[in-house]
Amino acid sequence: MSFWLISMALVAATAFFFVERDRVAGKWKTSLTVSGLVTLIAAVHYFYMRDVWVQTGTSPTEFRYIDWLLTVPLLMIEFYLILSAVAKVPSGVFWRLLLGSIAMLGFGFLGETGMMNPTVAFFPSMLGWGFIVWEIFKGEASQINAGLSNVHVQKAYKWMLLCVTVGWSIYPIGYFVGYMGGGADPVTLNVVYNLADFVNKIGFGVIIWAAAVADSESSKA
Repeated sequence: MSFWLISMALVAATAFFFVERDRVAGKWKTSLTVSGLVTLIAAVHYFYMRDVWVQTGTSPTEFRYIDWLLTVPLLMIEFYLILSAVAKVPSGVFWRLLLGSIAMLGFGFLGETGMMNPTVAFFPSMLGWGFIVWEIFKGEASQINAGLSNVHVQKAYKWMLLCVTVGWSIYPIGYFVGYMGGGADPVTLNVVYNLADFVNKIGFGVIIWAAAVADSESSKA
């Protein structure tokens, strides 16, 4: 049921973000396009994951990671895009967030698929996540945000930080319990992952949409 619900929610979110592009100023259109691409890519994968789960009763780990390997770097790029909408941002911010997300997911994939010892893979994956968290809290991205006068971007940035720290923590917790903590019920783990994706993909996009609309409307006033 959770696979089906999030599949349809992702389709609806995709349509919403693409339609709303016409409502915001030009500088925000790329951000909403990326939000729509994230939910579109995830929706396609969720239809496949649902079929795997229904037909085999096994966790669709490979499909889940293919989804994450495409969508998570796009979510990280959103930090660069929302800052770029109102300020000049060095390309280094883009590349550090992108490479951090690839390292986090790459080692996670190697551990979950058995290509690497799960315990060994867990730690460099966590280092990748830690690098991302440092960059958005204390690094150049954070410093640029702190110097902005645009309250809409700063508010969105704060909520995006919450997603990356609290929302994303569900994934390494699930990995730890499933592979290093004695195992977890696959039904429960998949429901938790599905709900986490709902918040961290659709919710992330809604945060950006809200900032884009508020900033666009304030510019017209």
